[in-house]
Amino acid sequence: MEDAQIVALYQARDEQALKETDAKYGSYCFAIAFRILQSEEDARECVNDAYLHAWQAIPPHEPTVLSTFLGKLTRYASLHKWRDARRLKRGGGEVTLVLDELTECVPSAQSVEDEIDGRALTALLNRFLAQLDGTERRVFLCRYWYMKPVKEIASQQGFSESKVKSMLLRTRKKLRKALEKEGVV
Repeated sequence: MEDAQIVALYQARDEQALKETDAKYGSYCFAIAFRILQSEEDARECVNDAYLHAWQAIPPHEPTVLSTFLGKLTRYASLHKWRDARRLKRGGGEVTLVLDELTECVPSAQSVEDEIDGRALTALLNRFLAQLDGTERRVFLCRYWYMKPVKEIASQQGFSESKVKSMLLRTRKKLRKALEKEGVV
C-alpha cells in the first residue's frame, strides 16, 4: 500500500492503518529500535509506542515521508527507553559509545540527546549533512542516526574499519568547525 493511502487511513481513524504500517515499516522500525536497545522485547515495545504516537499525531500532522516520520518516532521512543534503562544502571553498549563520540563536538550543559533535539541544532545539522558527499553522509548517518557498529558500516560500504573510523573522525572535526562557526560550541 502506498504511503498516501496509509496516511489517509490514519486520517479516517481506520485501525487498518496500523496493520498496513506494520506490514510495510515494521521491520524498518524494529531495526532502528533494536540497534539502540539490543533487546527484542524492548524494541517491539518501542515500535508499538511509535505506532501509538503516529496514531495520535495523524491528524493533525500529515507526514510527507511516512518512513522518516515513523523512523523518527521509533528512534525517539527507543532513546527515551534507553535513557530510562541507563538511569537504572542497565544501559550501555553501542548507544553510549556513539553518544560519547558526539560529545566531543557538541559539548553542552544538557545531554547530547537533549541538544540534538533542539530545533536550531537540527537545522544546522541538516545543512551540514547536505554539504557532505554521499559516502561521507551515509557513513555518518549509519553511525550516528542508525547507531551501527563501525564493523558493520565497514562491511556494508566495502571499507576497512580503520577507514571508517578515520572518515568518522574527520567528519566529526568538520562538524565541530561548522558548529563553532555558527557559535553553537
